[in-house]
Amino acid sequence: MTEGSFNPMVRKPMHPGRQLLALIGILILAIFVGTFLGLIFITARYGSGTMMNIAHLKLDTPQTISALWFLQFIGTTLPILITPIIFAYMIVRDPGDYLKNNFHFPPVLIFIVIIMAAMAFPITEYLGNINEKMVLPQSLKAVEHWMRDSEDEAAKISDSMMQMHGFSDMLFDLIFIGLLTAIVEEFLFRGCFQTIFMRWTKNTHAAVWITAILFSAFHQEFYSFLPRVFLGVMFGYFAAWSGSIWPAILGHFLNNGSVVVLTYLSQKRIIDIDPNDPHTFTNWGYIISFALTLALLIIYKYISEKWHAAHHGEELD
Repeated sequence: MTEGSFNPMVRKPMHPGRQLLALIGILILAIFVGTFLGLIFITARYGSGTMMNIAHLKLDTPQTISALWFLQFIGTTLPILITPIIFAYMIVRDPGDYLKNNFHFPPVLIFIVIIMAAMAFPITEYLGNINEKMVLPQSLKAVEHWMRDSEDEAAKISDSMMQMHGFSDMLFDLIFIGLLTAIVEEFLFRGCFQTIFMRWTKNTHAAVWITAILFSAFHQEFYSFLPRVFLGVMFGYFAAWSGSIWPAILGHFLNNGSVVVLTYLSQKRIIDIDPNDPHTFTNWGYIISFALTLALLIIYKYISEKWHAAHHGEELD
């Protein structure tokens, strides 16, 4: 084929705007279908009474909690997993770039992620305290009441699902809430969404922050919006600078998993720390946490860039 000739077999890349619409469309459809199937199954298995209990947040029976877990899995977790797989393999046909399911990064990044996950706790607490003080103008009081009610309902559901009567319950929550949730959300957000915004804006920082805001908004928990944006930014840089989704998944798992473990230890009165206490750290704790987290993030970026430069040089040689 001569230079400049047209090859009809070469697919023109889909515009990032169309990619975004396609991804959102698949996600909405998957959640709708998953929720519909979940409702049918729960009604058939447990009866309409259990469905009414879930609808009215009467979550005081083991049967209702079991049905709630099933609905969470088939109506939310599974659709979030299916969406990026369909999108990456069937729509853009580039799973390597949009899922980033590779281990081509320096192993030392794993240790940095583990340390950062511990260092970031005071920052998330500080941002959460700011969020809790949010007051809307008088003209938006109705919206504020709705936000508070929604937050209370979400907290009631979360508390019911986090009731752990034994070690096996803790292990189940650790796998489901900690690991599985981290995997599916990172493939969707840091994999697909962030890559779309990277290609659209041509700017790593813009892509990371836009994705983090969408990530937080997706959870619809208004009074923990800022902490989740911060975590989303941290996970976003983990993926963007390493080129792999796995450091972000690890960071996400450590954040979620630590909450599960601390909640279990608190429920069993093994420790006196309340994971929901918004005033665990001092002002110095917040300052030190921010400084160390920022320093570690800079080190993470430096090591990633140096490793990829050396790796690229080896390939060129």
